[in-house]
Amino acid sequence: MSRDRVLAHRVAAHGFDRASADPAVLELGVQDTPYGSARQAMAARGAAEAGTALVWSVRGAPHLHRRGELPRLAAALWPLSDADATARITNPLIKEGAKLGLEAFRRTAAAFRRVLTRPMGKGEASRAVSALVPESLTYFCQSCDAVHVSGGLFQHAGLSGGVEVRPEGRGTVLAPLSDPVPPPETAAGTAEYVRTFLRLLGPATPAEAARFLGTTATALKPAWPDGLAEVRVGGKRAWFPEDSVDALLSAAPPSGLLRLLPPGDPYLQTRDRPMLVPEKEREKQVWRTLGSPGAVLLDGGLAGVWRTRLRAKRLDLTVTAFEPLPERLLTGEAERLAALRGAGEVRLIRE
Repeated sequence: MSRDRVLAHRVAAHGFDRASADPAVLELGVQDTPYGSARQAMAARGAAEAGTALVWSVRGAPHLHRRGELPRLAAALWPLSDADATARITNPLIKEGAKLGLEAFRRTAAAFRRVLTRPMGKGEASRAVSALVPESLTYFCQSCDAVHVSGGLFQHAGLSGGVEVRPEGRGTVLAPLSDPVPPPETAAGTAEYVRTFLRLLGPATPAEAARFLGTTATALKPAWPDGLAEVRVGGKRAWFPEDSVDALLSAAPPSGLLRLLPPGDPYLQTRDRPMLVPEKEREKQVWRTLGSPGAVLLDGGLAGVWRTRLRAKRLDLTVTAFEPLPERLLTGEAERLAALRGAGEVRLIRE
């Protein structure tokens, strides 16, 4: 299977043709880091946020999901075992607490359900939850000068605790979901969620799927889905849903398609980054440890990066191109982005 064929399928599966107001990526989740990027990711697909909720879901990060799918999602993202739960708790300051495994998730989710009866600031909610969980799940935070629950666990347990995330100004408000999500007893539907990952960001390996979920391949093994086809891309062995192979084989490489993808866009969540950016130096420009830029999608591959700065009613868009970009397409997307950000005009700056 060629790289071009794989990318052609991903472009089609992600809805970049703007043919659907309800893109399939919502099944996986649209990450909202930094705040506002999910809205831009939806707009890149010609869709809006209607019917969605912002929750802490996969990897404990804020994602947009369809409201009606939240109960199913909570069960699919619930840890499969104590080992899986421990693998998802990455804070080295609570090593002993992490050994509680599933019990750490249960206690934190139960604490959320007990204290979050109204909208609360994230700090207030953290203090209230911290008072109810085992001491081994908390640590002293020097910046806050307080003892509170590990942030990763706090966010990992948010969806199963019935939490909706509402960014307000520079802070975050947490509120009970309007339609309650039953607390999961055990994980259910994880294999189908992995299948969705493979369909949208595959072919991929078990290790890549596990990294997407924030766990290990060993912990994920019990939920590895059936009905997969082995595919080789550039000599690498990977897997893809059998029932989507025809779509993969028939995917036509796009021509004349340019989109401005925000940081954290689902298309950029692949764990095989060289597939999108074969050049190592360019890969480092797209995915930074802190403050990643947006990416310019051109016919499946990444052709540059971009940043913006809003000055009054003008949006300054600085583009660093890896290759020549179609002027008309770039200008059109820049204008769409400016309108989305509430700017009356846009100035393109090329580096």
